[in-house]
Amino acid sequence: MSAILSDAAAHRYHADGYVLAPGFFDAEEIELLRRSAKEDSELDKRSFGRADGEGGVVRLSLWNHPGDGIYGMFARCERMVRSCEKLLGGEVYHYHSKMILKDAKVGGAWAWHQDYGYWYQNGVLEPLLTSVFVAVDRCTVENGCLQVIANSHHCGRINHVLTGEQAGADRERVEEMLKRPERFPLVHVTMEPGDTLFFHPNTLHRSDQNKSDNPRWAMICCYNAARNDPYKDAHHPRYTKLDVVGDDAIKQVGVKRFADAGDVAWLEDKRDSSAKELLDDTKK
Repeated sequence: MSAILSDAAAHRYHADGYVLAPGFFDAEEIELLRRSAKEDSELDKRSFGRADGEGGVVRLSLWNHPGDGIYGMFARCERMVRSCEKLLGGEVYHYHSKMILKDAKVGGAWAWHQDYGYWYQNGVLEPLLTSVFVAVDRCTVENGCLQVIANSHHCGRINHVLTGEQAGADRERVEEMLKRPERFPLVHVTMEPGDTLFFHPNTLHRSDQNKSDNPRWAMICCYNAARNDPYKDAHHPRYTKLDVVGDDAIKQVGVKRFADAGDVAWLEDKRDSSAKELLDDTKK
C-alpha cells in the first residue's frame, strides 16, 4: 500500500511544477479501475469529443462530485486526499474528475494549456489547486503520454486562445519557453498503470494523438484548497466537504460493486464549460 507523498516529493512538486509517484496504486487497485471504466456503459454514454485542431478528437467523461463507487473511492481515499493537502497546505475538496478515453489509433491530442488558465474564469482567485493523473493504461510516447514543461508554473497564468475546440496557451510564450530547455525542459511522462502524476495548475502540459495500437486511458482528479473557495457559482463546485475514506475502500468497493462505477455526479451538459467560458470572456 502506497503512503502519501513524502516531504521530498512535495518539494519537487513546488520546484518543478509536477512530481511522479510510481506505483501509487497497486496492480489490483488499478485493474479494478480499468475493468470498471471499460465496462461502464454510463461512462461511455456520458463521454463527449473535442476536436484538437490536428484532425483528431479527444474523448472524455466528466463529473463534479465523487460517489460511493470505484471512481469515488480513488478520489476520496486517504493517500490521495492527504497528499493533495500536503501540496496545498491545508484542507482540500474535490473540484472535479474526468476519464480521458484516448483510444487506439483515434485518440486526439491536447493543446498546450494550463488548468488554471481555464479555472481562473470560474471565480477561483488563487492557483491553489492540483491535478492528479492516474494511469489506467500504460502511457508511452507512442500512445500519447502526457508532456509537461518543467518549471513553467513559475511563469504564472498565461493567456489562452482557441485551438480547434480547445483553449490553448499563448503559442508565442510556449515556443519561447521551449527555446530555453536548460530552464524549461520538455518532459515526456511515461507511466505504468497505477503510476500517478501530481501537477501544479500553472504547469503547461499537452499530449499527442494516439496513433498506436494501444489505448491510453487515464483518470484525472482535481482538488481545490478549501480556503480558495470560488467567489461565484460556476459549473464546477464551490467548497463541498470531502468525505475521506480509508485506502482499503478501493478494494472493498471494487470487489463488491465495480459495476456501480458510474455512481457519480455527472455534469448535466456532458462537457467542461471552462474553455468555452474563457473564450467567450475574451470576446467581450
